[in-house]
Amino acid sequence: MKKTLLLTAFIFIIAMLSLNNCKSPDTDQDNSTKDTVETKTLTLKDKVDEFAMVELTTDLSVLSENQKKILVLLIKVARIMDDIYWKEVFHEDHNVFINKLKDESYKDFVKINYGPWERLNGNKPFIENINEKPKGSGFYPVDMTHDEFNALEDKYKTSLYTILRRKETSGPLTVHFYHDYFKNETEEAADLLKQAAELAENEGFKKYLELRAEALLTDEYFDSDIAWMDMKNNIIDFVVGPIETYEDALYGYKAAHEAFLLIKDMEWSNKLERFASLIPDLQQSLPVEDKYKSDSPGSDSDLGVYDAIYYAGDCNAGSKTIAINLPNDEKVRETKGSRKLQLKNSIKAKFDKILVPISDILIAEDQKKHIKFDAFFENIMFHETGHGLGMGNTVDGSGTVREALKDQYTAIEECKADILGLYIIGVLYDKGELTTGELMDNYVTFIASTFRSVRFGISSSHGKANMITFNYFKDKGAFTYDKEKGTYRVDFDKTKEAVSSLAAKVLTIQGDGDYEAAKTLIEENGKIMPCLQKDLDRISEAGIPRDIVFRQGEEILGL
Repeated sequence: MKKTLLLTAFIFIIAMLSLNNCKSPDTDQDNSTKDTVETKTLTLKDKVDEFAMVELTTDLSVLSENQKKILVLLIKVARIMDDIYWKEVFHEDHNVFINKLKDESYKDFVKINYGPWERLNGNKPFIENINEKPKGSGFYPVDMTHDEFNALEDKYKTSLYTILRRKETSGPLTVHFYHDYFKNETEEAADLLKQAAELAENEGFKKYLELRAEALLTDEYFDSDIAWMDMKNNIIDFVVGPIETYEDALYGYKAAHEAFLLIKDMEWSNKLERFASLIPDLQQSLPVEDKYKSDSPGSDSDLGVYDAIYYAGDCNAGSKTIAINLPNDEKVRETKGSRKLQLKNSIKAKFDKILVPISDILIAEDQKKHIKFDAFFENIMFHETGHGLGMGNTVDGSGTVREALKDQYTAIEECKADILGLYIIGVLYDKGELTTGELMDNYVTFIASTFRSVRFGISSSHGKANMITFNYFKDKGAFTYDKEKGTYRVDFDKTKEAVSSLAAKVLTIQGDGDYEAAKTLIEENGKIMPCLQKDLDRISEAGIPRDIVFRQGEEILGL
């Protein structure tokens, strides 16, 4: 009888503790892998309306007539990249598919998501009779197995610039370079780039456009990447081609096509020149053993501020990119470093329309004063700087970090950039290089921005990275939660300690090329806990936009 009473009491205590665990993210131990930030039922029109409309414009009066003509040509190139990207992510003709839809909201939402899968809600299909989104997107046959891929004897199967198909419905796999598979599109784009080069008044820009045209025709991008690194003073910038590998969630091998057309903000860019020269010193300041920071970032790294006037392809799908750190080629980085481009008008739109309203709901009243645009801008800028630090190759010399971590690489890399961004800002404050605000601004704004970006879901590498950092900070006591008010309060000292320890952890995983450690970190921390979900629901119920969508093109620019 006593044993029965003791057992009953024990079960009751465990049950009460379990209920208590769901009241606050401070004690949440639930291992749910729920990949959604939406529990209420929304119509497709509601979902479309969650994207705030932003017009992509800037002052073009600083451009010559030839430069304006170049913009028109480059917008045409960008639209070609958009067409190629559709073919990389969707196995049907997207125009035919969209035209069959009768409801305008469905058409709009397909365009936002580049397909019938909701990118900010775990890639779930939102149209009846549509299968789950293939992990390999459109880069591989949907029915391809891992064994079949592994058995394929073709050294180019893992290339960034190849796509796999079958000769027949059930035939063997074949490997095609992009410039062959998308021959008509790449030839047209290359011709337009050459026309733009003829009009270019800046020799560096002219050289880049010419080499990029050749790269699209050959899938050899090294020379054009070097030329892009050298092209720092031109007022027009154009990032174009197959670049990021986030879309390939199967292996992380394939680069997807995209384009950014940008106008440089000379005043803001001049403010950042000093930081670019500090990058080698920042590498040596990292909180790890010397072997994990033995790479030497190129001294030609560049920090620039731009207004975006056109997005196309990968960068325009779902959540909108607000900063760029390129090139991705480790050989270029070793030689030249990287360029970090901050897209100021897009950053400002997200800050005003999304981050500030979220902060009004979830940040402690006395800490709202720390929500500042400059801090948001710095967090994004130094996130991109963080991408260029650490190790591009494993410490044992066996290969690149990207190759070693495979499908886990992009999430770990984004986590590294998040945490190193905060770490770098702390170093710069300590050195007196940053003086306009205070480090607490960056910490509070970072936590608030996590609520913004995690609404994109954790199917993306950025979403997983956000939650790794958030859950790690929670475990280290970097913030506390007021259950009655439903607000978060940042602890400065514990946040600083958590930033340093997580930075060391991620840098070590990358340097060691430790695939299992990367996988474990993501599985244990890269998830949205139910108690956080409740706060995210409050954001949605308040009608705060989830992200932005663009009106863009010649008409908006007055060209």
